[in-house]
Amino acid sequence: MSEPIVVLVHGAFAESASWNGVIERLAAEGVTATAVANPLRSLSGDAQYLRDVVASLGTPVILVGHSYGGQVITEAAADNPPVRALVYVSAFAPEAGETALGLSGKFPGSTLGDAVVARPLSGGGNELSIDVAKFPAQFAADADPAQAALMAATQRPVTELALTGSISGAPAWRTLPSWFVWGDADKNIPAEALRFMTERASGVEQTEVPGAGHALPVSAPTAVAQTILSAAGAVRS
Repeated sequence: MSEPIVVLVHGAFAESASWNGVIERLAAEGVTATAVANPLRSLSGDAQYLRDVVASLGTPVILVGHSYGGQVITEAAADNPPVRALVYVSAFAPEAGETALGLSGKFPGSTLGDAVVARPLSGGGNELSIDVAKFPAQFAADADPAQAALMAATQRPVTELALTGSISGAPAWRTLPSWFVWGDADKNIPAEALRFMTERASGVEQTEVPGAGHALPVSAPTAVAQTILSAAGAVRS
């Protein structure tokens, strides 16, 4: 069997470079990874784009999603034979009918609503970004301050449509082995919600990083890479 390629999917308010530290650590262990530019326009469209990326690779893949990217990998992995495992990084692992917006509010603790700025779109609806001044404390409180400031400036907005979309069928984590890693100081998705989704999916590994916030790929790339390497090892065996 071909070596699996790790496909990394960022979530809302992030972009592909947020995976740089993780990619460096995977490469040091001989694991190939590629970071996808998630469109953040609609769950169905974003998932179809990811399916196209997977199809183009022509090899087994491990899908890794951060935050809203968890919604996307769950939808894209359904009935998709090249996908061999899922890794959720501070990410939503939805059941049918659940939205990112609904899951983030399922348990108390998220302060994202007070930090978000809406921008109307000419085609209808709004896209959301995090106020640049509030971004470091909200999204990346445990990251290097200079890095957090760069992330605030390069963040990619997400549409309300994307955050209110739900997967179209049974979640892929019911049939694919899934790994989970998250921080206990997440201000976007409460740690209680992340624990709930992890336990519901019976994650193969369930790793909570003390003191870590939402931007786990940036602030704790070693923990994220170790989780992905565990998944890669299981897929190879």
